[in-house]
Amino acid sequence: MRPIDRIRQDPAEVRRTLELRGFTAPVDRIIESDAKVRALKQESETLKAERNRASKGGPPTPEVREEMRKVGERIRAIDADLAVVQTRIDHDLLWIPNVIDPSVPKGKDEKDNPVISQDPATEVQFAAKPHWDLGEALGILDIPRGTKLSGSRFYVLRGAGAALQRALIAWMIDLKLAHGFVEIYPPFLTKRETLTATGQLPHFDENLYRDTQDDLWLVPTAEPQLVGMHRDETFEATDLPRRYVAYTACFRREHMSAGRDVRGIKRGHQFDKVEMVIHCLPEDSPRELELMRELALDVLRRLRIPARLVERCTGDLGFNALKGYDLEAWAPGQQEWLEVSSISNCGDFQAERSSIRFRREAGAKAELVHTLNASGLALPRLMIAVMESYQQADGSLAIPEVLRPYMGGRERIAMGEFAL
Repeated sequence: MRPIDRIRQDPAEVRRTLELRGFTAPVDRIIESDAKVRALKQESETLKAERNRASKGGPPTPEVREEMRKVGERIRAIDADLAVVQTRIDHDLLWIPNVIDPSVPKGKDEKDNPVISQDPATEVQFAAKPHWDLGEALGILDIPRGTKLSGSRFYVLRGAGAALQRALIAWMIDLKLAHGFVEIYPPFLTKRETLTATGQLPHFDENLYRDTQDDLWLVPTAEPQLVGMHRDETFEATDLPRRYVAYTACFRREHMSAGRDVRGIKRGHQFDKVEMVIHCLPEDSPRELELMRELALDVLRRLRIPARLVERCTGDLGFNALKGYDLEAWAPGQQEWLEVSSISNCGDFQAERSSIRFRREAGAKAELVHTLNASGLALPRLMIAVMESYQQADGSLAIPEVLRPYMGGRERIAMGEFAL
């Protein structure tokens, strides 16, 4: 249902959704503007009907001609007012988030997310190093030079460190291809319309990087590109589901995390991610959500890294999702669970904004598809978990067995191999 229809039908429920999610939106102004639009349209229709009646009454008298001139001027003024008010409504409606699935647990923030499953947190049988010390000692991670090049929250991967991240990306994409996903290599720059249609704008405006001259934006994730490929398109039902996987670098300002996680590479302005996006029939989206959840979990299982799966509560659900999960990986060097995937069913929210539809049969009324997205998985947090989980007592780093074919058969990264 369109946001304007939700507000017309039950404004109290829209306000409740905003409160549960912790968002704000100009609901009162939308209601006021909507009433004005309806009044203006009614007046315009009345005047046009009056003009039509006058045109059918034979040659107009000078008095009628003058009256119709005034009617025409008023209609033009109404149309101008309508354009202004409708533009304001259209902008205000972009601040209305998705509905919340009834099964979503209530909560204020991530601390209230219920744990669905959790593997035992493994302990390294020696004094485990955090990734920043381990990477520096091995010569594969250089945070000072990243800062020198680009400022805080940037880093350089070197030698086998860069190869390890590249191997993770290629391997994770191959895992998705085996399940029928189609690989996409999208542009890393996108248009305002794409981000607006998929719900990143205007809500996340301050956290995105842009080129103001051309109004092009660095992607915060591959999601808007993979959803936006089918903007203003209509599928046949037999063409669904469409499952896509893509690697992109991702760019975010991280204003909201100022002062947090200042050590290491956990939180940066640029990071790599393998992303999954699915377009499907509405009745299939719950099943596709579970598929994405299992595919994200499968990465950690194959890497033999402990996983924790939580369901996002109402206050942590995010703007676009109607239901979702977070997947976390255990990092023994930091003694911390790190989020490596956000898994979301967006229902028809993005499809409505993007005008992505399908027909169940020829000639049938077009319906909105459902879209879903999930990290499959995100780096560098996965890199952190791998490095801290596979460190050895002699200071070397073992390469996970599943990644060795992607690194020319290399089994470990030895101390002193890559001096900084």
